[in-house]
Amino acid sequence: MSKNDKRKIESAAPQNGTPYLSADERGAKGRALRDTAPRASHAGWNAPKDRRDPVELLIESNEGRILSLTPIRFGRMAASPFAFYRGAAVLMAADLAGTPTSGLRVQACGDAHLMNFGGFATPERNVIFDVNDLDETLPAPFEWDLKRLAASVVVAAQHLELPHSDAGRVATDLVRAYRERMVNFAGMRALDVWYNKIDLQKYEDRTGDPAVVAAARKRLAERLEVERRKSVPDHLYPKLVSEQGVKPRIKDEPPLIFHPTEEQAPGLETGYREAIASYRESLPEHVRILFDRFHYVDLALKVVGVGSVGTMCAVGLFMAADDDPLFLQVKEAKASVLEPYAGKSLHPNHGQRVIVGQRLMQSASDVFLGWTRGVNGREFYLRQLRDMKLSAVIEDWDTGLLRQYARMCAHALARAHARSGDAAMIAGYMGSGQTFDDAVGEFATEYASQNRSDYRAFLSAIRGGRIQVMVEE
Repeated sequence: MSKNDKRKIESAAPQNGTPYLSADERGAKGRALRDTAPRASHAGWNAPKDRRDPVELLIESNEGRILSLTPIRFGRMAASPFAFYRGAAVLMAADLAGTPTSGLRVQACGDAHLMNFGGFATPERNVIFDVNDLDETLPAPFEWDLKRLAASVVVAAQHLELPHSDAGRVATDLVRAYRERMVNFAGMRALDVWYNKIDLQKYEDRTGDPAVVAAARKRLAERLEVERRKSVPDHLYPKLVSEQGVKPRIKDEPPLIFHPTEEQAPGLETGYREAIASYRESLPEHVRILFDRFHYVDLALKVVGVGSVGTMCAVGLFMAADDDPLFLQVKEAKASVLEPYAGKSLHPNHGQRVIVGQRLMQSASDVFLGWTRGVNGREFYLRQLRDMKLSAVIEDWDTGLLRQYARMCAHALARAHARSGDAAMIAGYMGSGQTFDDAVGEFATEYASQNRSDYRAFLSAIRGGRIQVMVEE
């Protein structure tokens, strides 16, 4: 059996051709894994003596990026330890690789921090809450996602200057919420797990504080209305497009939005004909019929996020009629930060890796999800720009709101993991007590200290001229 075949089996739920086991039997198998990886072994974090220099790893992660943009990436990371954490998935992937795991694999997000969850519109125009950034997705141990998410809560609490004891309790509560949701999914029918979704407008948490749940729902409703207005063509088109000329053109706003040179984006002179044709072939047949109504008009590079800055990200404008635009976000897909530790992707194109991961983990995905490869060999995935995409704004949160949002993220992560992994085995391994919760909560608290230490080393590298930054106004 090849390593790839073995990984397919390890990373998936029970498959056709394997012996049938009841949920109770699979739960027992999960409990048996505690003998080799005790739940308490997940507690704490001590950096190994041979740990790589974090600044060196971050500099290496710039390989293949647009070098003129990397100072923007590092400038955004320098804003705070929380911003640094968002852009430093490569560091935590290396650290997680040395931590204990049960051996239970799922389709992992690979970068499961608080800000990579949020709301977005389904094809039916409902708004759901889910993982919404899967650039690093890859089959990997379920614990890696959970630990990154839990640590992000502690880092966020420190950013908000909440009491230290509150940060630890919120992280532990997040792990408990994940564990309890996984127990629920373990007892559900397979199709019910697959169809399960978190409807933002109807969200309930029976174990949460009703007043806080209501406050969170109210805030989300207000943000949702704002994003609805931003996503409609009548708002988006005049904001992004100028009609001063023969044809519409995306407005340049350097250094964050600008038209590429032929060297930066080979295929410019042909209107990216080959890449668009390849993308079209990646779409389901019925979506191709819809896509064929639109015609390519323009493309500009667009700096987005924190960790993605410097990769080849763009916005493409397609038109079906003078008042009928389609904006597609084009994002370069590089190898996942998990790949050196979890194994190579089974897909020939990293854009395809991201799309397959999205379809596995999300309860609904954008109809225009697809992938392609540029003539220079860069790999990309595409989706609609915005489409009521809703992310958290945490700056004025108190402990209650942070706790409630963390529980929503835990719910979404458990649901995503249950779709690709064996919920009964994962639930069996974690158990019904607090041992696992306390262990991962302790890890999260101590890893947040590691993040702060790495951030200080990062700032020192900036002061010493080892890293160049650009601070945006």
